[in-house]
Amino acid sequence: MGLNGLRKILVLTDLHFLPAGGRIGHLDPDARFRAALAHALEHHADAERIVLTGDLTHNGAPEEYAELRAALEDCPLPVHMTLGNHDRREAFFGAFPEAARDGDGFAQEVIDSGDTRLIMLDTLAEGAEREHSGLLGPERLAFLDAALAGAAGRRAVVFMHHPPMDVGFDAMDAIGLLDRDAFLEILSRHGTACQIIAGHVHRSICGSAGGVPVCLLKSPCHQSPIMVAGMDVHASVDEPGAYGIVYLHEGGVIVHSEDVDVPGRCMLSYT
Repeated sequence: MGLNGLRKILVLTDLHFLPAGGRIGHLDPDARFRAALAHALEHHADAERIVLTGDLTHNGAPEEYAELRAALEDCPLPVHMTLGNHDRREAFFGAFPEAARDGDGFAQEVIDSGDTRLIMLDTLAEGAEREHSGLLGPERLAFLDAALAGAAGRRAVVFMHHPPMDVGFDAMDAIGLLDRDAFLEILSRHGTACQIIAGHVHRSICGSAGGVPVCLLKSPCHQSPIMVAGMDVHASVDEPGAYGIVYLHEGGVIVHSEDVDVPGRCMLSYT
């Protein structure tokens, strides 16, 4: 059976832009992002929009956001952005004054796409004692509550940087979403069919939180290895960059992860 009314959203997370010429290890975040974006646009030109789910930059510096803006200059699709722990809100809005901002000044918005409500949540805990952890707080939780209350029968896809669950990596779980219980209570209370899409961990991970499916996506830049005891959050490996493809259809939501520039990759035929 085919998928009726199929629509696509392209998702990139953990871009970690640096000033021009900057490197993470030997990797160039700008070049890696541009390669992933070009691949996504070439193979999925029919997508309706692009979502960037935080850690847009590595240090939250104005010159880093300027590099991201330049990389997006010729993008033919609408781009929606929210923030993660490596971002800084003032610098972001300085570079992207037209970006969506809610009434409390957070990088959040609601987009209705047919039978689906897309909810962008800003989990940046700027200035908090545990700055790399995620935080929603009363205002952003109220935004989510209102977004779900107004869904009018639509299912919801929530895009956020920090996942609302542990992933089994001690170092990453220590900088997770601090108020995940309050977040999940709101989802449970509304009972809206929901899919959560996040980043932060730099790996493709699927799981659930409070009975809600959660999908974490890889970075176009650097990835995390399987972490064992003693590794810290800076452990990274040079694996192919990636982006996500979210398919929306009448029956639900499907999330794919697509690697970019895999060495030696070719199409195979089976008989």
